[in-house]
Amino acid sequence: MKILFLEDDELLLNSLVHVLEEAQHTVETCKSGQDAIYLAGSHDYDVLIFDRMVEGVDGLKAIKILRSMGVQTPALFLTAMTGVDDRVDGLEAGADDYLAKPFATRELLARIMALGRRATYGETSACLTVGDIEIDRLKRQVRRGGAPIPLQVQEFKLLEYLMLHAGQIVTRSMLLEGVWSYHFEVRTNIVESHMSRLRAKLCVDGKPDPIQTLRRIGYRFDVMEA
Repeated sequence: MKILFLEDDELLLNSLVHVLEEAQHTVETCKSGQDAIYLAGSHDYDVLIFDRMVEGVDGLKAIKILRSMGVQTPALFLTAMTGVDDRVDGLEAGADDYLAKPFATRELLARIMALGRRATYGETSACLTVGDIEIDRLKRQVRRGGAPIPLQVQEFKLLEYLMLHAGQIVTRSMLLEGVWSYHFEVRTNIVESHMSRLRAKLCVDGKPDPIQTLRRIGYRFDVMEA
């Protein structure tokens, strides 16, 4: 895979480039958020790996800018900022995964491969339709009854996950892992707050709510035909 690596610690950068190239990946590097934005916005990559704490435009801001530009390349934060709030901030900014320093190189390689598989799957299943709701997973566009519905990055991911599991029960833990890449339970209302905002956007003009809440169990996505 072709990887863009944003890291200003030259020793770590050189070490990980060697590891990634040994694993048959092609790596391009940069040390500033400004350069990362330019490169990721003008070239095709399979995965982005960003440190959060770099000079100038930091990694968090760079991801936000890239997502606002429509760049949806899978992104992993590799950072020493390890608090729960830091993870939430990173994932809400548009990152797909978050790995704290220090880390095992085997885990980094495994996560890169997982992100690459996710991107490939998205390319082969670009459009999803459930009832009158349609999403284009490559263009990150949503329509209901033909009318466009603007969604933020994590709202789109949440809708995408629900539509991929339409008619099935999905638990809070499943959503935390599948949408926010949390592989552990966290005390946060991130699922509930995003679900509320997504519902409000999907139910404009009196449209029926496609998201059913199953108390103490989870949610089910199902668009009833009129």
